[in-house]
Amino acid sequence: MSDHSPQASPEMRSIFRNISPLDHRYYLANRELFDALGEYLSEDAVVRSCLRVEVALLEALIPRAAGGEAASRLATVVPAALRAAAAGIEPAEVYAEEEKTHHNIRALVNVLKKRLPPEVRHLVHVGATSVDILDTAHALRIRDATRRVLLPLLVGVEQELLRLVEEEAATPQIGRTHGQHAVPITFGFAMAEYVSRLGKSILEIASRAGDLRGKLAGAVGSYNATSLVAADPEAFEREVLGSLKIGASEHSTQLVEPEYLLRLLLEINVAFGVIANLADDLRHLQRSEISEVREAFSATQVGSSTMPQKRNPWNCENVKSMWKAFAPRVMTFFMDQISEHQRDLTNSASQRFVADYLAGFTAAAARMREVLRELGVDRARMAGTLGETGDAVLAEPMYILLSLAGEPDAHEIVRKLTLQCEREGLRLLEAARLEAAVWSRLEASMQRAGLPPAEEFFGNPARYQGIAERKARAIAATYRGKMSVLMEALRND
Repeated sequence: MSDHSPQASPEMRSIFRNISPLDHRYYLANRELFDALGEYLSEDAVVRSCLRVEVALLEALIPRAAGGEAASRLATVVPAALRAAAAGIEPAEVYAEEEKTHHNIRALVNVLKKRLPPEVRHLVHVGATSVDILDTAHALRIRDATRRVLLPLLVGVEQELLRLVEEEAATPQIGRTHGQHAVPITFGFAMAEYVSRLGKSILEIASRAGDLRGKLAGAVGSYNATSLVAADPEAFEREVLGSLKIGASEHSTQLVEPEYLLRLLLEINVAFGVIANLADDLRHLQRSEISEVREAFSATQVGSSTMPQKRNPWNCENVKSMWKAFAPRVMTFFMDQISEHQRDLTNSASQRFVADYLAGFTAAAARMREVLRELGVDRARMAGTLGETGDAVLAEPMYILLSLAGEPDAHEIVRKLTLQCEREGLRLLEAARLEAAVWSRLEASMQRAGLPPAEEFFGNPARYQGIAERKARAIAATYRGKMSVLMEALRND
């Protein structure tokens, strides 16, 4: 991320001179989250994470390169020296060196060497190729950003959904398919869809983030260089990567197998789509002619520059718009699968923008969490919509009850009754009463099914909601437990 201060100075420029809206508009709206992401995704974090890998490699090399007393002495001196060196290196220093080397990792190595005791300088980077450092550091950064920032945020979104489901599990609402009234459900049941979809995605993201891999396999992945350092170069790789708490790619070229990262990014894109779908549903429920839910609207907020009465669903619209901007980047993630032979550089620029993608996703998820946290639910309006629809939405149970009574043309009979209702302004029950044979079968079938009298049943469509409430509560209970387990695991990372 960028300079956090909007005030310009000789050393720091205004954030409003930054090009990416992530670094001004969305940073200002998400300071805490973007600062947290910056710990893992900024250029400063790139340098620090590469240093972490170089340090881990150097610490494993020292006992092999120096014997006996020398190794023991270096083992006590070097860790403190390495920490001091790593803490003192600034990205600007590395970039200045890169102006000379035209190679980022060699520049980092040169800067690091200058800050280390002479006894160990010659061991810096020995056995490694640049991508051993870069790919391992990249995996560490993405893993930690995901587990320490993204996942807690997504669990927060899920928890707001869980609260809505539990509060509204029994709130009657008309179901909708194709934008048309269908059969009754509950609002909690509608939101349980997103609890289930997002919950599964969160768990998959956690799993994929934990399976990112590094490497220390050399220039073409066959351990040529480290074979000169260790009798068992794979064991040496496991030692170095193990100190960083990351596993090794099963097979490496110069690159870690790209699918470890790809699968994580694809699952994050799945979660992005779920959140965008939720935003769409909530946005449409805020239409003037529906108006069943409402985003929070502050006392000083303006909905339109010319229409003072407007209260637009702008937060849900923003989430959808962010999804439109960032979800298509999944094509680049796929394209980064392809590298010629043991490695080319065609992912060197494109992979840098993974950080932008994660920041965009974070901004959208944070916006959705706030929408859900302050969402107003108009239960009276939901009940009113259901009541205004009348008993036409109960055409389904009428047809099923007639079928159970032995009527082979039940669907066609009820379809024609609905057309008659439209022509003559009748209730469905009234039209059915006009057909003696239909009415007789319907009443008998309702009695066998243990339903209340026809007038009572068809006069209250909210009664016909299947197991919507029970299903909503069961899903909420399941995912509340799973999120609790996940958060405990994240706290123990």
